Amino acid sequence: MPLVEARGLCFRYPGARRRGDHSWTLEGLDLQIEKGSAVGIVGESGSGKSTLVRVLCGLMVHQQGDVKFDGRDINDWLRSGSKEIRWRNQIVFQNPRRSLDPRMSIRQSISEPVRALERRRPSDAEIGGWLARVGLNGEVLGRYPHQLSGGQLQRVGVARALSVKPDILYADEPTSALDVSVQAQVLNLLMDIRAQLGLTLVMVSHDLAVISRTCETVVVMKGGRIVEAGTMTGILSRSTNPYTNSLVQAARNVSLKARSRNEPEHQ
Repeated sequence: MPLVEARGLCFRYPGARRRGDHSWTLEGLDLQIEKGSAVGIVGESGSGKSTLVRVLCGLMVHQQGDVKFDGRDINDWLRSGSKEIRWRNQIVFQNPRRSLDPRMSIRQSISEPVRALERRRPSDAEIGGWLARVGLNGEVLGRYPHQLSGGQLQRVGVARALSVKPDILYADEPTSALDVSVQAQVLNLLMDIRAQLGLTLVMVSHDLAVISRTCETVVVMKGGRIVEAGTMTGILSRSTNPYTNSLVQAARNVSLKARSRNEPEHQ
């Protein structure tokens, strides 16, 4: 049984029909995410990637179709008022500066999910353990978001998500707001954590190169629909879909440019 399963999923933002927009933001999506897998969701801006992630983890309620988590309808989880669905599904957002409260110290930000979902206050030693797992030390506990770099803040976001020991971690464009020099560090961190903890990882990106580095399977989205899905190897080498091939070519062009910048000049 897959950990997450969607069948005929349709979603429209509240108020869209009142404004005369009768189209679906997500339409007729079928998707399975196996426990322990690493799945990439790729597509251009506006394709519905982030919306899909928010529906799958229960942050937004879909209007048609079925979404199940661990074999149970996600709306049943939400209606029951159970906090289990919250701690078992965690998300790392795109912009760490916007996802962390600037008025809260790093200690408060990381401990917030534990206080809310487990009704207890974690010790500094426990918080320090989560920070160590993402490559930070306890010196940052008393600092505030404006005192840390973008890469450090994204690591804090990962530590905060891991604090409640989730089954699945959604990473929504986790590197797009970071400097190029830091992006590889964050991707390596996510891959290491997934291997160490046996997490299910869902990576969202507009960049197929990012997805190919971290995931075994990929879902390609355009206009709120899934246009292709399969193994990363198959998508990169055997896709016949023009849209997918345009993403593949864009990733190759970026890779070639990066390689040419890193090659030493010959006299």
